Amino acid sequence: QVQLLESGGGLAQAEASLRLSCTASIRTFSMHAMGWFRQAPGKERELVATISSSRITSYADPVKGRFTISRDNAKNMVYLQMNSLKPEDTAVYYCAARMYGSRSYEYWGQGTQVTVSS
Repeated sequence: QVQLLESGGGLAQAEASLRLSCTASIRTFSMHAMGWFRQAPGKERELVATISSSRITSYADPVKGRFTISRDNAKNMVYLQMNSLKPEDTAVYYCAARMYGSRSYEYWGQGTQVTVSS
């Protein structure tokens, strides 16, 4: 069965950096678009960044210039490099996968907590 597992979350000071990793147990990983989402307490889940099977990337406005999404198809992994962290980045971060041709992200990880202190 498809499984996504996030790691790398934790507590960081403002302006510090963290790198989140997601390991995907997916048979055809390279054919999936991957995304990072986050959900802060009391708020809706929001898109953070996406990377397509052809490595086209997109970012939500609040993280543009600070976060970078990448993937390593040989390792079935996707990463989110987070620089210049802000307290507003505090949230549970989720890794998600969408098969080429699918309309939505159908596979999700359990989430990893990121807490940024001021």
